[in-house]
Amino acid sequence: MPDDPARAEPGEEDDVMAGDRRIARGDTALPDWYASDAAYRPIPITWFAGALVMQVIGQPALAIGAVQIGFSRWFAIGLCLLASGFVWHVTMERGMARAPRGWRIATVTMLAFFLAISVLGLLA
Repeated sequence: MPDDPARAEPGEEDDVMAGDRRIARGDTALPDWYASDAAYRPIPITWFAGALVMQVIGQPALAIGAVQIGFSRWFAIGLCLLASGFVWHVTMERGMARAPRGWRIATVTMLAFFLAISVLGLLA
């Protein structure tokens, strides 16, 4: 019975509008921009980028700070090594431990590369 108002399909008159933008449809009561099947799923690139930022900013700060305070260069190198281990640990705890092996290899390679830059800078 297409003439039955209870079974009629909602039309444009049922849409909830905000100015010229539809914010909800009459048949769903959800905004049209809301994807109900979507959820936040962190991806390994975010953990990699976080480790990269922590390493690139924290490593030189520790190295320069330790030398400026008066500690030996070897102490600063050890401090940088500990910092790299801390960044690795935090990254694994955030979720990288469940990421594919390629992301873990890329992360440890990046950490070693920037540790090597700091060590070379301290030994120069």
